Amino acid sequence: MKVLAVNASARKDGNTAILIQTVFEELHQAGIKTEMVQLAGRTIEPCRACWACGGRKNCVHERDSFQDVFEKMTRADGILLGSPVYMANMSANMQAFLERAAVVADMNRDAGLFRHKVGASVTAARRGGAVNAVDAMNHFFLSQNMFLAGSSYWGIAYGRMPGDVREDVEGLDTMRSLGQNMAYLLKALGERQG
Repeated sequence: MKVLAVNASARKDGNTAILIQTVFEELHQAGIKTEMVQLAGRTIEPCRACWACGGRKNCVHERDSFQDVFEKMTRADGILLGSPVYMANMSANMQAFLERAAVVADMNRDAGLFRHKVGASVTAARRGGAVNAVDAMNHFFLSQNMFLAGSSYWGIAYGRMPGDVREDVEGLDTMRSLGQNMAYLLKALGERQG
């Protein structure tokens, strides 16, 4: 089993990456493989609404990193989305990525590219907008016939400067619980499918 994380922070290895790694620690203890793709330094172009992806199972445009990340998502058993909050919502790169991913998946609905996978979202925020960001990312999972892993609270931790989320003890506990629940759900689904 494998979980792919997409980190849409502009800061490589910043607060969002710390939260993802905290979830990963629990997944590793459960024997689940992980990979994080960091979008820092990359630009994901928005969907062009050309509908050329129908029947192809991926976007036809190759000018950015979308195709590679999307392909990894379709092969993963679980998907962990991570974004900081910049303007009371997820980052622009995550918004563009998820809009494009949703269109490709919808144009290939019969293929069930994400059906019965496990999803979860985390966000690092300075103050407000964190629930909006987690909710918006979770909409992708809910619209793709996926199962959403929960935790003891929303997948949120607070901090502004890189490393600040390490001071949010409750936030890190929430990430650990999320990792444990994601592992449990992945294994339960794997047993049913096996």
